[in-house]
Amino acid sequence: MTFAVAPVQAVTAATPGLPTAPVADPTSGDRFASVLSGVDGLQQLQSTSNDLAVKAVTGDLDDVHDYTIAAAKASTALELTAAVRNKAVEAFTEIMRMQA
Repeated sequence: MTFAVAPVQAVTAATPGLPTAPVADPTSGDRFASVLSGVDGLQQLQSTSNDLAVKAVTGDLDDVHDYTIAAAKASTALELTAAVRNKAVEAFTEIMRMQA
């Protein structure tokens, strides 16, 4: 019995609700700005989660599921950002260890 494995295709659609940074031209120098816009999206997710948490505690929130979803999105985005940061620091450290 043989199994055929389909080729891996690139993901083209962003996950709904998660912030996406615009793709910058690598030669234009706008890469750092696009990274910062991703951080702004993370801050927005965390702010929304905090606002909904306050509303849930005060009883002003009609549907607690909204807070649960917002908190999960903020947590996932923060974990992803931290993982990317850790990989970047690891790559930078490895580059610094190289001898010229």
